[in-house]
Amino acid sequence: MKKILGLSGLFMMLALVGCASTQVDRIETEEVRDLSGRWNDTDSRLVSEEIISDVLAHPWLAQFSRDQRRKPAVIVGEMRNLSHEHINVNTFINDIERALINSAKVIAVASSGEREEVRSEREEQDLHAREDTRKPMGQEVGADYILKGSINTILDVEGKKQVRFYQIDITLISLADNTKVWVGQKKIKKFVKKGKLRF
Repeated sequence: MKKILGLSGLFMMLALVGCASTQVDRIETEEVRDLSGRWNDTDSRLVSEEIISDVLAHPWLAQFSRDQRRKPAVIVGEMRNLSHEHINVNTFINDIERALINSAKVIAVASSGEREEVRSEREEQDLHAREDTRKPMGQEVGADYILKGSINTILDVEGKKQVRFYQIDITLISLADNTKVWVGQKKIKKFVKKGKLRF
């Protein structure tokens, strides 16, 4: 009898858990919600904005504009994820490009993958588009600088507590002579305390 009552109690609990519905609340995209302590959309947005604000505040920009009498063309290159966790570097690159373009202080040049697609479209136009609407080859803007970097982490864990340290290193390199004209760094440190598992 006790076994039957115990089993029926177990089935009741499973039934209640199975009937629980998923609740979804929409929140503002700017709202900060740290659930796991891992790299998230807020980190990506804030780091990209601070990095671009820093790079555009340094002397290389004014010097280039004075010498060349135009805005520099910048391409965002590889952003390597050297951390211990999965980070979607594409969203980070997109955040950096958006911040660059919105600054209106530089010209953002398409990445190598994007350029291949555009070149293919120009080839198609050369064969199929009306002459007055065709875009000729050989008119691309060459980049003056490439912005590249990496995301590194250090994880310190003790029991249910952990400290997650992120270091983002970004370098701006002149394509004319390979000189580094700016080096930036952003650090993020998160203390995560895991609670007890609740049912």
